[in-house]
Amino acid sequence: MSSVTTVHAACPHDCPDTCAMRVTVEGGRAIRVQGDPDHPTTQGALCTKVSRYTERTYHPDRVLQPLRRVGPKGSGNFEPVSWDEALGDIARRLGEIASRDPEAIVPYSYAGTMGLLQGESMDRRFFHRLGASRLDRTICASAGSEALAATYGVRMGMHMEHFAESRLVLIWGSNSIASNLHFWTFAQAAKRAGAKLVCIDPRRTETADKCHQHIALRPGTDGALALGIMHELIVNDWLDHDYIDRHTEGWPALRERALAWPPERVAETCGITADEVRGLARDYGTARPAAIRLNYGMQRVRGGGNAVRLIAILPCLVGAWRHRAGGMLLSSSGSFPKNAAALQRPELLAGREPRTINMSTIGDDLLRPSGIGFGPRIEALVVYNSNPVAVAPESPKVVAGFAREDLFTVVLEHFLTDTADYADYVLPATTQLEHLDVHMSYGHTYALINEPAVAPVGQALPNTEIFRRLAARMGFDDAALQESDESMARSAFGSGVDFAAMREHGWVKLPLPEAPFAEGRFPTPSGRCLIDAPGLGVPDHLPNHESRETDPALAARYPLAMISPPARNFLNSTFVNVQSLRDIEGEPLLEIHPDDALPRGIADGGTVCVFNDRGIYRCRARVSGRARSGVVNGLGIWWRKLGLDGTNVNELTHQRLTDIGRAPTFYDCLVEVRPA
Repeated sequence: MSSVTTVHAACPHDCPDTCAMRVTVEGGRAIRVQGDPDHPTTQGALCTKVSRYTERTYHPDRVLQPLRRVGPKGSGNFEPVSWDEALGDIARRLGEIASRDPEAIVPYSYAGTMGLLQGESMDRRFFHRLGASRLDRTICASAGSEALAATYGVRMGMHMEHFAESRLVLIWGSNSIASNLHFWTFAQAAKRAGAKLVCIDPRRTETADKCHQHIALRPGTDGALALGIMHELIVNDWLDHDYIDRHTEGWPALRERALAWPPERVAETCGITADEVRGLARDYGTARPAAIRLNYGMQRVRGGGNAVRLIAILPCLVGAWRHRAGGMLLSSSGSFPKNAAALQRPELLAGREPRTINMSTIGDDLLRPSGIGFGPRIEALVVYNSNPVAVAPESPKVVAGFAREDLFTVVLEHFLTDTADYADYVLPATTQLEHLDVHMSYGHTYALINEPAVAPVGQALPNTEIFRRLAARMGFDDAALQESDESMARSAFGSGVDFAAMREHGWVKLPLPEAPFAEGRFPTPSGRCLIDAPGLGVPDHLPNHESRETDPALAARYPLAMISPPARNFLNSTFVNVQSLRDIEGEPLLEIHPDDALPRGIADGGTVCVFNDRGIYRCRARVSGRARSGVVNGLGIWWRKLGLDGTNVNELTHQRLTDIGRAPTFYDCLVEVRPA
């Protein structure tokens, strides 16, 4: 009988839950992936996606040896080659480009794994040593993250477990049942104990179905709603004056601004009723303790950063931070003692200051010529932990850029994604079950380790080893480019985490206060919450790039706002190729309200064309109350190759950026819809 072992692991995906896992291995093969029952937030449960992780590792379509393109770019036609041949040719091609200008080489990665080793260690060292362009990794959360840090001085908030003790929970811009499942467990506990749950979201999500109230505001109007709540807190004197006086800076200017936003004005802007504004403010101003679970969907609009700042100020106005079950959680990532310098070794830049390319404008940047202010034309891309052809905004331009015959592209991947189809070389990377890693979280406060449960399948290698070998082939002999994964894992958190304890248990809780801002002590220069922040001023509501307020003529031609929230059984573009999950989702859908469908002659289940000046996207219509009138929901992110015309919802999005954080504005998009 073959031996059976259990290995500690961590979910690598871009989700705030960062679940602790246990992997059962029999005869050298992973046979089961389960949640760790001892981990306080995972509690033994995994989402449907990750509970089927063995289907990913042992998927019949997995890339298990290096591949070289033999057909036209985008054809997906490749031939197998050896690692020696692939690395030799890649090193030669990158070396030739670097000899002219290393900044013509661009890395492109995000959170395909959120592990500190496989996501941001040896890769950064390699590109630092090379002198390649740097990447501004903005595509998901930088507007909210930078706004939160500008306001609180740090990206941190409530502990997830303490929401169970709250009396009011505002779930703002989050479909927690689909994308923050373990938080939902604690929200449900609060509900059973008598708390009121309010969902604030343009879409009637599965989470909204389970809350006491759903406020379906227009996309991009969250800042206006926050100002309206402040208005009512002021006029009804539901303020904690002591907390404001001792722990905030800049309130008088914001107070004056909020008084210009009575409920009627907020209702007109947000597309809700004045009574909804008054009732929400009353609940928030009188419930103790009150908690806000904010998520990143609401910051993917022009004014997303300002909106996050306004919402983050609300707990300070009512003194919610005095209680461990009060306050707000957007991100806990700033709580972790990550030693970025030890991981990334910036000294390998040797004093150079390469340009920075914003990953959210890769469509434009791949098509730019060399020039003053931009630098050299991009000649090479190395893509890992991301699928930009599917996920980056304004995909017609992204595709045109990747299709350039003079662009040399290397992709590290598990599968032949939309992006891999355009690669010159595809290199087989390991999955989470096959490599060592350590993890922080942006939704809880436990550091985790991921032990390799099985040997790499086929010829797959960890990202760290691929960059190690590529560095050696390029003649880079720096000791930092030879360091082992074990050594990097031990230094990732420095002395801030007990590595031995983390290895023994699979996770370790950070030593943090129960209520981080109960006595103020914000890590800002003044120790206060910065309402009037240096370089940003006092926050305000900013209308969308594409809206009636900013461009009435455009809104007349394209009267429907479109958001593109994730389909429940996918995570960005990950898991789309897992057949069992795709069977649940069915096919790409556009949710449209009956009031918008009827005058356009759109029937449920019919094929529709969604279009604007940037492109046309064909998919099935779901006539449903999930969409509010005036807003359509293009569920994503499907691989383009699985769409009806080889496109997905990003055919319609644009590359304009947010007010703070240089982030994309996926949910700031006007369209029209007609039957196909």
